[in-house]
Amino acid sequence: MANYYCMMAGLPDLELDDTQPGVTFESFREQCEEALTPADARLMSDFFYLRQDCANLVLLLKNPDAEISIWGNYSMEQFRDLITSATEMNFNVHRFPAFMSIFAREYNYNRDSRGFFPEDELLYQFFAFAIERCGNKFVRDWYRLNLDITNILTALLARRQGWNVAEYIKGEGEVQEMIRENKTKDFDLTHEYDYVKELMRIVDEPDPVRKEKMIDAFKWMWLDERTFFNPFSIESVFSYACKLAIQY
Repeated sequence: MANYYCMMAGLPDLELDDTQPGVTFESFREQCEEALTPADARLMSDFFYLRQDCANLVLLLKNPDAEISIWGNYSMEQFRDLITSATEMNFNVHRFPAFMSIFAREYNYNRDSRGFFPEDELLYQFFAFAIERCGNKFVRDWYRLNLDITNILTALLARRQGWNVAEYIKGEGEVQEMIRENKTKDFDLTHEYDYVKELMRIVDEPDPVRKEKMIDAFKWMWLDERTFFNPFSIESVFSYACKLAIQY
């Protein structure tokens, strides 16, 4: 297992309330390219930067002239190749995960459908891809947490609005099953997951900006707790990248 003592010791500490982190994303990425082993660099590419690629793909499907974020792996030219190949040639470009080509191919059929939110749908597909494909348990758990948080908050809001909760839940797993089948206030999740109590407090927050900050703080603490004893591991590098993403 690689040890990234020099890299991590040289990076400035991040605090959630920082408005200007002491390191830019570009600088952090350059340090990763210099320090990470090929396997760890691939982990970052496939399961961190790819999340932004998904957001960039939605941007370009909505507006071909949109400006994409530099946080991803792929260039504008590569995205155009994906979209053209998927929509006009019915072909999956192999440099991209298949779910991205399929999403691009089906986008025009789905975009006017009731309840179709492309950013949310592709993000869910990315979560599912990472949970299924990633060999690193920390990364899998991180994306499972993100998916569970999204489902729990969505379920609590849907119930408050009197909607059919099951229609808004994504994926399969213990949390999803409990949400779909349980009618109690907390879906009986607080017996199994301590963090659900905090999520229920968050969903009651009326200020959307404060609510988003509370969610960020919850995720930040999760990252801290699970990397505290391994501060120079690839998991801590990944955690640092996630914190930068929260701040930017």
